[in-house]
Amino acid sequence: MSVAFWICASLTLSSSLVSGGYAVSGLRDATRESRVPSMYALARSVALIVVAVVGLSSSSIAFAAAAALAMVLVQGFDAVIGGAISDRVKTLGPAITALANAAALIWMLTS
Repeated sequence: MSVAFWICASLTLSSSLVSGGYAVSGLRDATRESRVPSMYALARSVALIVVAVVGLSSSSIAFAAAAALAMVLVQGFDAVIGGAISDRVKTLGPAITALANAAALIWMLTS
């Protein structure tokens, strides 16, 4: 596999792990009322981690591209949410991650 594949798949996995970490933290800090939505968020994050691991280990450009696109969308939406709550870190972090992963995805698909 190409360097572009490994970078894209690695960024995708890294992004999914960070997202999963936030989901674990959210569940740990959840109130009684927010516990169930936090559990759903964690379940989806774990699924994305599994998809990213399979993308990295499968050597399938198409699978890795689908996983990368999913994480670009997740991080993009996270940036929008960060903007909506006026949190600069929760806006810029996901936005930069989404842009880096999108660039790696485009590089992988065009190389």
